[in-house]
Parts: sequence; C-alpha cells; structure tokens
Amino acid sequence: MKNYILLCLTVISVFSIDSYSQQSKINSADKKYDDYAYINAIKIYERVAEKGYKSEDMFKKLGNSYYFNSNFEGAAKWYGELFAMTTNLEPEYYHRYSQSLKSTGQIEKANKIMEEFNSKYKEDNRNRLYEENVNYLDKIKENSGRYTIENAGINSKYSDYGTFVHNNKVYFASARDTGNFSQRKHKWTGEHFTNLYQADVDSVKVMKIKNALNTKFHESTPVFTKDNKTVYFTRNNYVTGKKGKDANKTTLIKIYKATLENNKWTNVTPLSIDSDNYSTAHPALSPDEKTLYFASDMPGTSGQSDLYKVAINDNGDFGIPENLGKSINTEGKETFPFVTNENEIYFASDGYPGLGGLDVFVGEIGKDGVINNIQNLGADINSPKDDFAYIIDPVSRKGYFSSNKDGGQGSDDIYKFLETKRLKCIQELNGVITDAETMEILPGTKVTLFNNQMEIKDTVLADASGSYIFPVECGKTYSVRAEKTDYTTREVTVTIEKSTGKTNLSIALDKSTCKVTVGDDLGKCFGIKMIYFDLDKSNIRTEAALDLEKILAVLNDNPTMKLDIRSHTDSRATFKYNEALSDRRAKSTIEWLIKNGVNKNRLTGRGYGETELVNKCADDVPCTEAEHQENRRSEFIITAL
Repeated sequence: MKNYILLCLTVISVFSIDSYSQQSKINSADKKYDDYAYINAIKIYERVAEKGYKSEDMFKKLGNSYYFNSNFEGAAKWYGELFAMTTNLEPEYYHRYSQSLKSTGQIEKANKIMEEFNSKYKEDNRNRLYEENVNYLDKIKENSGRYTIENAGINSKYSDYGTFVHNNKVYFASARDTGNFSQRKHKWTGEHFTNLYQADVDSVKVMKIKNALNTKFHESTPVFTKDNKTVYFTRNNYVTGKKGKDANKTTLIKIYKATLENNKWTNVTPLSIDSDNYSTAHPALSPDEKTLYFASDMPGTSGQSDLYKVAINDNGDFGIPENLGKSINTEGKETFPFVTNENEIYFASDGYPGLGGLDVFVGEIGKDGVINNIQNLGADINSPKDDFAYIIDPVSRKGYFSSNKDGGQGSDDIYKFLETKRLKCIQELNGVITDAETMEILPGTKVTLFNNQMEIKDTVLADASGSYIFPVECGKTYSVRAEKTDYTTREVTVTIEKSTGKTNLSIALDKSTCKVTVGDDLGKCFGIKMIYFDLDKSNIRTEAALDLEKILAVLNDNPTMKLDIRSHTDSRATFKYNEALSDRRAKSTIEWLIKNGVNKNRLTGRGYGETELVNKCADDVPCTEAEHQENRRSEFIITAL
C-alpha cells in the first residue's frame, strides 16, 4: 500500500516497521491485513477467535477482510460479533455491517443499524451518499466490462505510480534503485524514495530524469503545460538541501513549480498555496490551464484530504485555494484529481461506497463549478486494493492508472487501458408540441424542463416544426411543461432511460377556448368520450357526474343551447340488449341534468345501441379491446344555440 503518497501518510521517521519481527499469530495476521493479504489474515484471525479470544480490533479486521472480498455472509458474522462488544464505532462500520446484512437478506436488521447510524452521525456526508447509493454494488457491476487493461510494461519490483503523458512520453514516479552508492530508503516502507522517470509511449525503455526535478527525497505526479515551459510536481518539503519539518517534526509534502530555460528545468520553487503546516499534492491542470486542481489537508478540509482548485493568474501567481465542496469531498480521503475538456473530473476516494481501499470515480463539473453525477468506474479499474492516479485521453480513450492490486510486479504498478465503452450516459429528451384535436404543430410553444424537485433546469421555445430538445441525465425523472396562448397548459412527467440514446415525449395541447356550432359534439371540448356507468346498469357513477358537471356549466352559461344526448354500445351482446341498455343510459344522463336545473325542453336523446359503429367491429368480427372501446361512447350533439 503506497502510504507515502496518500497525503496525510507523510514521512514520519518514528514509524519504522520490521516486517520480519512478528511475535505472535495476531501480529502476523495484522501484518497480512495491513498488506491487504485478506484471505491469509482471515485464517489466522479465525483460529484465534475459535479459541474464545475476543478483541474489538480483531473483529474489525475479520469483518473487513470478508467485506473487502465481497463475502458478505462472513462479514455480517464478524461485524455482528463486533457490534455485540460495542456500538461506539466509527461510521464506516455501521455502513459495512448494514450493507453486509442487506446482502444476506437481513433487511430489517440492516435498517435498524442504519437508524442507529443516522441518530449518531447525522452530519456525516457518507450517510447521504449511502442513502443515495444503497445498491452501489449493482451499480459498480453495471459500470464494469468497459475496458481492456494490460501492464504498462514500465513497472519494476518496487513502487511505480502516478503517470502523465506529454509529447508522446509517459512520466511517472518510481521507487526503483536510485544509485549504487547512496541508496536512500524510506524508513516506513523500506523502499527507495521515489523519483521521476520517463519512457516513450508504447516503449518499455525507462530513463530516470537527470535534472533539477529530482532530489534525494520524494518526487511524484508531474504535470506539464502544453507549451512545455512549466511543470508542476509533488515533492517532500525540501529546502536548501534539507527536509523541512512542521512543529511535530513531520516532513510534509508540497507542490513545486519549475520553468524550462535553455532546455533545462530551473527555478524550482514551492507554490504560494503551500505551507509548512499542511500538505498539498498531486497537481492537475484544467484544459485551459487557468486552474490548478490538487489534494490537500489544509484547514477547512472535510476528511483526511480534500480536492481543491486555485486560479492561475496571467502573471503566474495564484489566487486563493477553493475547496471543491461537499458535492465531491467526504469525511474520507479524496486525492489524485484529473480534469478533462469534457468537464469531467476523475479522482480516487475511499469515502464513497466502493470495492475497498481507494477506488477511482468520475464526476461532472457543472457550469456553477459544483460536481455532480459521481460514479464508480467499475471493477475493471477498481479492486479491493488501492486504485488511483487515473488519466485518460478523451479522444483516443486510452490512458493509465496505478494500483497495488494482486498480480502486479511491485507494491504499486502502472496499467494502461483502452476504454471500449463510455461510462457517461448521454440522453436527449425531445418531442413535438401539437394541437390535441387537429394534430397541427404549435411552433413558439414555451417548453420548460423541471427536475424531480420541480426546479427549473431549462426553458426553450418550440421551433418552426413544433419540436423541442433538452439534454438530460440518464435514469433521472423530469417534468416537462408546455404553455401556449389559447391552449391549456399541460405538464407531463417522464423517466429517462439508463442507457445512451434519445427519449421522445411529444405533448398535445387542448385549446383553452372551445368554439362549437350546431352539429358539434360538446363533449369533445372536454375530452368526454364516454359517460361511465356500472356494468349493465344505468345509474350515474361519481366519475360520470364529474364530466356531466362540465356539460351543466356550459348549459348554464348558454341558456339557449340545446343538446341531443346519444349513448352507444359495442356489438358484444344482443342487438336488443344493447339498444335497451344504451337508451336507459341516455335517459339517465338527461334525468341527471334536469335534476340539476336544466329545462327538459332543452334536452333530447336516446340510445343507439350498436347501430352506429365507428369501425369494423360488428358481430363475429375479431377486434381488440381498444377497438371495441371506440364504439362505446357518449355524444352531446348541439341542436340549437
């Protein structure tokens, strides 16, 4: 595990660990656990537990070992033992225990654990993330299978990580042998300090950079400007040939800048955003090179490290660092940012639901700078170990990432990949606005898009063809409102597909003023196709009364209007039965209107049974239910005005 690059795990000389001096089975298991050799650790811990030995620390590690291997039954067992001992635990144990219980079908118990968490850690941002990503393992599975991955061919038996591609060369940090006479090693990891190396893309020949960028201490994660005149990189707090230390005698890390003069890197200086009291690391430039993104544990950080950005002024100076906020940062660790010209930010985090250790995620940078739609890249890139330092060319979809997952050559290795399927789901919501009766297109209609919180996302006017288009997020629910003079405003809810494509939502508007004359069906003004009665009966139902209230209101507003009320059936019964039933229903409708104040001289009507079918569905003709429905109708024909 690359402790020396994860921001708050800095060079602390007092932590010197001899991996060959373990004194007991517990210590042996701890070492295997810390090395992420989970399966071996499980065997040793379980042997100790079987003898009746109980330890909060041991149960944590047993539960974690199963959890990080997606063995949720085993994880639930040992987390259960842990919670039986104490509930005074860190938030992540509530999350992991609850997820393990859910995965084994113990939903009620899982909900109880989350209720306890909610009451104890109300302000923890991971609580919100968990609630929004309850089925995160399914989502990770859905996001997998999109890459071809291979060893980059530039790895050693030591730690290699943190790539940047520039001028057809790949730059990276490596802890490989730093010299025959002075082989300085990190007291914590036992490995050589990292320096910067380079290789031609698609070449396995590696060369150490022999210039002022490298020192006898750590350097890593370089990023070059497009004109090749400036480089930013991470280095120990190294001043005038010595390591700088804070008040606790800890050597922190800083971002340095160098400029190219006469083909030599010179003027190596720390940035103004650096400090002797906190770390800054892993710089990344925005596509326009006007903003520097980085990771830090400076004051105001939510967790172990947060992602920040700072403006690069025209004179080369820097503005005030800005925390990217809770839309991306958690109480865990966010680090190794990388920003593309598609307004995407890739980063590593252990604060989001993932597979274990650091996982790589991607988020969308909104116009307001807020990061949204954060997704796990899937199990191709991510593993139960640490996966980080992801970079990608948005055009070729080729890139690199670093990991200490099983099967590598060293403690960290660099992998290259080709993304064969985009994760980003691109959806377009479109439609045509028409007149509900005539189907005439309605250009100029105001169309407004709302999210599921009824917040306005966008507004457009339908074009000359009556069409509108909105870019939308996959899997989200929206409401679309269409408004036009002389028409009744209509709002329709739509859920967007979860895969790239187009979603069509055409909207038909009813006229707000209905112009009628003698011979027209008044019911069409209100979309009344049928007055509903109970089966084989003629009493007025509640929903029928609602439609008749509309007819009543028009008759009251137009005292000289007269109506002929006609009731029709389909052909599925005897001719005589249909005629009698429809006649009773027409008369019941008339009686209801008279009862509610309409003069009987203004109303006529009768039942027509199946004598005026509007389609082919006569006796013994096979028809669908929808076709039969067309014949079952009520009409309110205007006979006088």
